[in-house]
Amino acid sequence: MTVLIVIGVYLLVLAMFFFAQRSLLYYRTHTYIPLADAHANGAFREIAVRTPDGVDLKAWYAPATTKPLTIVFFHGNADRLVTAAQVADPYIDAGYGFLAAEYRGYSGLPGTPTEAGLYNDARAYLRELAAGGVASTHVILLGQSLGSGVAVQMATESAVGGLMLLSPYLSIPKVALQHFPFFPAGLLIQDRFENERKIAGVHAPVLIVSGSRDDVVPESQAKKLYALANEPKEFRELADRGHNDTLDKFVPVSLKWMGRVCGEDGAHDSHP
Repeated sequence: MTVLIVIGVYLLVLAMFFFAQRSLLYYRTHTYIPLADAHANGAFREIAVRTPDGVDLKAWYAPATTKPLTIVFFHGNADRLVTAAQVADPYIDAGYGFLAAEYRGYSGLPGTPTEAGLYNDARAYLRELAAGGVASTHVILLGQSLGSGVAVQMATESAVGGLMLLSPYLSIPKVALQHFPFFPAGLLIQDRFENERKIAGVHAPVLIVSGSRDDVVPESQAKKLYALANEPKEFRELADRGHNDTLDKFVPVSLKWMGRVCGEDGAHDSHP
């Protein structure tokens, strides 16, 4: 009888995990803060897009000034448009364009986030940039944490100028196994974001950066992803940094790397 109770409780927990998984993956905010109230960089303007599946979204966009590249930033699972825009200042100051993308269901926008949905959101923003005259080869995709899965997928679909991944993972099931080792995550996870399988399809320069003390997505996953990526590629470890305290160290690394992508500092380097 005790064994049956244990099995029953385990199956119940599995069921709860299965039905709650998207609420665990996507930590959404439900209020949209207008750009005028956000204390964001003055170079930003709000843009509206409609996704291929008919969802109306908003993003904040600062066109490039002195550099040819525009960064499209896909944020992590607990961020929102206001915090994503705060990443932009050093890049805008350096003359790059910056588009802070927002996902459906976040920041008070309509829709419910799913893997397929986030890909459609990203396609809409890239299509808007192209309509405004920004060539795909002048786009640098930047994905942080959850957003790394969106960035990798977009890099397989378009001939972008480069791909930057901060705290990336191999796949959501492999992250889940780190935190829930007794669950068959490979069978239960719906939104998989399988970077490990897709990275070989990226043929743009790649920068991968991870904190040595990341306890959300182990640095080992970033290193394995780097090993699977095509050249030219670069890996940087941020010593004594975790999952949520990497941006200040990431910015100078990424600016230097983009300088090489632009041809300002010579040929691409590769680092083991």
